[in-house]
Amino acid sequence: MALGWYDYRLHRGIERYAREHSWFLSANFAREKVIPWGWTGDGILAWLGAWDDLAAFVEGENKPTVDFGPRRPQLPFPRVLEDHAHAGRLVGEYFLSREFSGFAFYSDAADWSYDERGRGFITALRKADRSCSWLKWHESSAFCGDRKQWKRKRDWLAVQIKNAPKPLALFAANDTHALDVLEAAEWGGIAVPDEVAVVGAGDYLLAAEAMRTPISTVDTNLQEVGYRGAELLDRLMSGKPPPEEPVRIPAAQLIVRRSSDLLAVRHPGVARSLRFIWERCHEPIGVKDLVGVAGMSRRGLQKAFQDQLGRSPGDELHRVRIERAKRLLGMSAYETGEVARMCGYRSANGFTAAFKQGTGVSPAQFRHEPRH
Repeated sequence: MALGWYDYRLHRGIERYAREHSWFLSANFAREKVIPWGWTGDGILAWLGAWDDLAAFVEGENKPTVDFGPRRPQLPFPRVLEDHAHAGRLVGEYFLSREFSGFAFYSDAADWSYDERGRGFITALRKADRSCSWLKWHESSAFCGDRKQWKRKRDWLAVQIKNAPKPLALFAANDTHALDVLEAAEWGGIAVPDEVAVVGAGDYLLAAEAMRTPISTVDTNLQEVGYRGAELLDRLMSGKPPPEEPVRIPAAQLIVRRSSDLLAVRHPGVARSLRFIWERCHEPIGVKDLVGVAGMSRRGLQKAFQDQLGRSPGDELHRVRIERAKRLLGMSAYETGEVARMCGYRSANGFTAAFKQGTGVSPAQFRHEPRH
């Protein structure tokens, strides 16, 4: 593994294939920019970006090689790449399923992955005859690269969001860009997600659930990218011909969190109930609490939820809790009882029954299923 850019999920996918096929992995993460001189082996899994010395080393080894990046098209390596356009289409389809007046895509640099995500997003919207603004900080008249950049970008972005039609659906090129949007919205007094719904991409923010406004994001399926790259390298090392075109791996899923999940609800009672669910789903709340927050009768709230969301208040509370449980099971070593308590269930047995009803598998089965 000669990776000029590293992500542990890519490594996990490679590791899974290596374990299944009894490989020996020599993992050079290249974090210290040390070339692995003297290495001997049968093939190379590389991510060749800006580091010229690493690219020269990999090319000079003359071994079967798979590259996970597209930045060096002059090198004759087959490639396995994320399908960024598919990620953009996922977000576009998600926003189109709700009622928004405006759509925007935000990026702050010229980058192939950002451009592909933006084009995929815009393509999905155009198919539904919806237009989209592309907010490009790096091409704006306010752009600067000096010490004033952070404040100027925040102020510029706040103005762009404030002037856009509301409610606004905004797709940010990655999760860091989504943080830019949250900060600019807060600075400009723009409510997220009530006035602008925000989705990022990459799912790499640590402790996202601990944020005041957890960011919705696209899981770009890096584990599957790593696995399929290792699979392709195995074929090359067996003497099989490379594919004529890069192998594209579709995004895995859109992970919906609070930054985008409340907006397209114009009913104030339902909106208050939804916000309460997101803020308190880890507590043992119930429909009675939602009725009190909404200031409505139970029957009235039931009807409003069905009209706005197509499901009952209890179903929505259950859905949010199960999604939270899935994230906790997938990224932690918490015992089932701990996850149950962290998702508002009074007992592990009750949680297990609810989880199986919602997903078709038990929490233990879900935890051990491969994510690809």
